Amino acid sequence: MSALSRVTGGRLRFGGDYNPEQWPPSVWAEDVRLMRAAGVNLATVGVFSWATLEPRPGAREFGWLDRVLELLHENGVDVCLATPTASPPPWMGARYPETLPRDEHGQTVWYGSRQQFCASSPVYREYARRITEDLAQRYGGHPALKLWHVNNEYCTFCWCDETARHFRRWLRDRYGSVEALNTAWGTAFWSQRYDSWEEIIPPRRAQYLHNPTQLLDFRRFTSDALLECFTGERDILAGHTPDIPVTTNFMPLWHGQDGWRWAAEEDVVSVDIYPDPRAGWDSPDGPAHGALVQDLTRSQAGGPWMLMEQAAGPVNWRGVNHPKPPGLNRLWSLQAVARGADAVCYFQWRQSRQGSEKFHSGMVPHAGEHSRTFREVRELGAELARIGPEVTGTRVTASVAVLHDWHSWWADGQPGRPSAELDYAQVLTSWYRALWEQNLTTDLAHPEHDLSGYPLVVLPHLYLLSDAALDNLTGYVRDGGTLVCGCFTGVADSDDRIREGGMDARLRALAGIATLHEWWPLHPGDELTLDDGSPAGLWSEELDIVSGAAGDTLTVPARYADGELAGRPAVLRNRFGAGTAWYLSTQPGHGALRRLLADAAATAGVSPVLSGLPDGVEAVRRGGLLFLLNHRRGPVTVPLPGPGTDLLTGTHHTEEVTLDRYGAAVLRS
Repeated sequence: MSALSRVTGGRLRFGGDYNPEQWPPSVWAEDVRLMRAAGVNLATVGVFSWATLEPRPGAREFGWLDRVLELLHENGVDVCLATPTASPPPWMGARYPETLPRDEHGQTVWYGSRQQFCASSPVYREYARRITEDLAQRYGGHPALKLWHVNNEYCTFCWCDETARHFRRWLRDRYGSVEALNTAWGTAFWSQRYDSWEEIIPPRRAQYLHNPTQLLDFRRFTSDALLECFTGERDILAGHTPDIPVTTNFMPLWHGQDGWRWAAEEDVVSVDIYPDPRAGWDSPDGPAHGALVQDLTRSQAGGPWMLMEQAAGPVNWRGVNHPKPPGLNRLWSLQAVARGADAVCYFQWRQSRQGSEKFHSGMVPHAGEHSRTFREVRELGAELARIGPEVTGTRVTASVAVLHDWHSWWADGQPGRPSAELDYAQVLTSWYRALWEQNLTTDLAHPEHDLSGYPLVVLPHLYLLSDAALDNLTGYVRDGGTLVCGCFTGVADSDDRIREGGMDARLRALAGIATLHEWWPLHPGDELTLDDGSPAGLWSEELDIVSGAAGDTLTVPARYADGELAGRPAVLRNRFGAGTAWYLSTQPGHGALRRLLADAAATAGVSPVLSGLPDGVEAVRRGGLLFLLNHRRGPVTVPLPGPGTDLLTGTHHTEEVTLDRYGAAVLRS
């Protein structure tokens, strides 16, 4: 039995963060009444309760939490109990200012908000250990407890002296000697050579550009330092309750943690999904962005996962915070289930009346139980209960892998590059959307993962590729796989050292490139035309193909039709061993990229879940069920591949199904 299946018990989990410490006990009875009405079966408790549990150093106020857990248990609501260590109490910062993080300018990041801790601070870690130990001892045997939740959205950075000492220890473990570090960091440049470990500091404010590998290693170190905090608390909990799984919640496509490394340390992988400011509900990118985060989380988990937080309505951090239109909360929740979620939860249960997030929506909004929001929450809870027995624990099978690596993202996002316009996350999202719009189901994968099960592998843009990754990709194509690779890829090694020739020789051999002369980034708004008539932008490359290779082995599907590179190859397609490698030296326009990926998929034998669907309709298969999701603002009729019964309504459909505005169907054949 998987860890998540021990949490779900064969049903979809539904609920959210419950913060009873914000309310008088008289409200608690009303909360559980409404939870029963909504079908809530899991409440996350205690995430930000440290100051309530420990109002002064060493004090313990557990009585209120005892009553809350008993009340939830008596009303059939299970508990995901959090350690409160994401937000230390004010007394910690006041008594122990060394626990507070410092920014790169050396300024203290004061208490008064949340996440105000230095991950390297021994004092913070000791107090976190004590409160975690006491929570585990007191509640480890409670019958309501089904899951532990450690901290919340790890996202802190620190440049203090304690962090500097920790960073030096981490570097010593990584490199072994200062000489090896100097080689890796290329410190001969700008007279940066270090003579002893004590000279090394975090990349604080400097006169000009920092050493790029120092910046990269500091990103790696920060992810690992926070991971130490997580595993320290996790190990305490596991020691007391080995049968209760442990999780912590990722943020969506967050650049601060190595998600592959972190997921390997979690029993259950969970994520928070909110509208991206660049891809909200009113943007055509919104549903694709949600699907990308969901597929990434499922891939990190290796199977079903948890949606730990989403918003029932508006958030509070955008310039203009729209509510979700009727039906969209249901649609996006079902999208998560379609892509592998076995839990649909929110922040938060009851909308706060005070504090910084009082305008962030809740399952029970300010308007109360007679609001549209709560009515939709109740309806969703009933539908999840209806489909849960047939969907929980089942898997999503993908034939396409999209490659993603946090280390490459960290290296790629630094200043001093050929173009600040080549944004890793935007390129990844645009390529993913081109696949999503064609209903090609994808996993995300690290470039060193086993890719043999995927007929098609897509690599939108990975500036940094390790030797192991390059050997892996070479073997994948040689053995018959199809690889589509985007621009400015394979440029640097794991130390952010530029590969000889400006692109690794293995990747050049895959693509049929003889020489990469120069990178030609484009200014914002500039556009090139390819000789097939399609537009391209963002980037271009001056390259020569292997002499004499053109023909059956190497073809040039598109060349630059104008600009400085007119006549030169823009898109290459090369037979390599038993497989095929495509290389795109530019970023095609969306329609052209979509057509190219469709061609590569068809050649690789990869078919959409359903063909001929109207734009804006998403089709996903999970287990034996077909999810149809209408992201359009009007109704649409969808032809069916065969008869099926909609589990949401009980209606049997034979040839077609009509989906309302933001409508959905979950069909059993």
